[in-house]
Amino acid sequence: MAKELTPRSENYSQWYQDLVIKADLAESSAVRGCMVIKPYGYAIWEKMQGELDRMFKETGHVNAYFPLFIPKSFFSKEADHVEGFAKECAVVTHYRLKNDEENGGVVVDPAAKLEEELIVRPTSETIIWNTYRNWIQSHRDLPLLINQWANVVRWEMRTRLFLRTAEFLWQEGHTAHATKQEAIDETVKMINVYANFAENFMAVPVIKGVKTANERFAGALDTYTIEALMQDGKALQSGTSHFLGQNFAKAFDVKFTNKEGREEYVWATSWGVSTRLMGALIMAHSDDNGLVLPPKLAPIQVVIVPIYKKTEQLGAISEKVNEIVAALKQKGISVKFDDSDNKKPGWKFAEYEMKGVPVRLAMGPRDLENGTVEIARRDTLEKNIVPIEGVSEYIEKLLDEIQQNIFQKAFDFRSHMITKVDTWEEFKDVLKNKGGFISAHWDGTTETEEKIKSETKATIRCIPLENEQEEGKCVYSGKPSTQRVLFALAY
Repeated sequence: MAKELTPRSENYSQWYQDLVIKADLAESSAVRGCMVIKPYGYAIWEKMQGELDRMFKETGHVNAYFPLFIPKSFFSKEADHVEGFAKECAVVTHYRLKNDEENGGVVVDPAAKLEEELIVRPTSETIIWNTYRNWIQSHRDLPLLINQWANVVRWEMRTRLFLRTAEFLWQEGHTAHATKQEAIDETVKMINVYANFAENFMAVPVIKGVKTANERFAGALDTYTIEALMQDGKALQSGTSHFLGQNFAKAFDVKFTNKEGREEYVWATSWGVSTRLMGALIMAHSDDNGLVLPPKLAPIQVVIVPIYKKTEQLGAISEKVNEIVAALKQKGISVKFDDSDNKKPGWKFAEYEMKGVPVRLAMGPRDLENGTVEIARRDTLEKNIVPIEGVSEYIEKLLDEIQQNIFQKAFDFRSHMITKVDTWEEFKDVLKNKGGFISAHWDGTTETEEKIKSETKATIRCIPLENEQEEGKCVYSGKPSTQRVLFALAY
């Protein structure tokens, strides 16, 4: 009970903070705005990273690593890009400390000022495209399909663990192509990879779409996005893929000789997801008892807790449990047998519930006599008594069922939370009283988009890729519109 969470209905934001801390996922650090990802939280991130890395490699990408520090002059070469990130950059000005003879401690050595300041990486387009100039000469060098797993720094003062921190972990893909169409195809391919991962591994339904000019990535011609809906009715941008055109190639003079022997600028993309996905995973599925993890991303898929009063009973239980453990591991299922004697079973049950372990088995002397085991599933909190014989097959099917059930629950919620509106009054009413995605006509102007944002804080999350043409009038200005877009309050 010491780990009780603030109910979602009472204070969703506090519930989220409580859960991140009490499930041992992360905590704030001594550095303002930065977080410490704890082992259990990092284990979930590693599962995400592993699956994504496999998907990237299956689509022909390879990993590399580029410097954390970027010369300031590089940011001056692409005007939109520098404008987009200027206010978030951390700057290194000196390279040495010295002892403070008067006051003790250390001070920055004024004699160690850098000739050119270095920017701590907020994103790597500039340093990577400066490097690509040396790697690309001919059409034979293309396409260049590179991904980087790294940390980045964007100076945030209003932070929330996983969702918005000054430093976070991510991957960033940076690709170079011979033609515009190849680059566009790559951009679309990668947003589809992200959507596949979100839905089939995270069990989070997403809407694929294109960002408006106002919301697209700094320096991109088009930004594709996947948008997810959290249980409080707010949207979360969960991954983006950018068609960069030739902007960075021209800024860094990256040319290639085509098959006809003519020199051309290459075409570029970049794409990324970050530890923000951890926030999406938590907020899309979890409840007032703690985390709810989809089995495909759970570090521990099954936990087994023995129940006994006398120590001598543990031996026989352990023997049978170890058989179950071996059978589960043979099926590639991660399992933990918690036979520690310093915590009572009830405490363990609550702990693993808080941590979102999908399946919990309990076995005592009576279960052993009856040849049964109690199985509790985390998603519905249902318990069943099942025969020990064939239990590994039962659990294998159960994990698939839980994965699907978690997705379906989130999908049904999102479907209920997409509302079509045709008037400004309806728009404001839904935003205030229901939340979720609002499907409405928009006149296509940045001016209207900004007015809606300033009056309601709602933003256009995306123009859905599966949009149908539909004649209508802009919900705000009344001007003609040919399609609906999705608005929402967002993280």
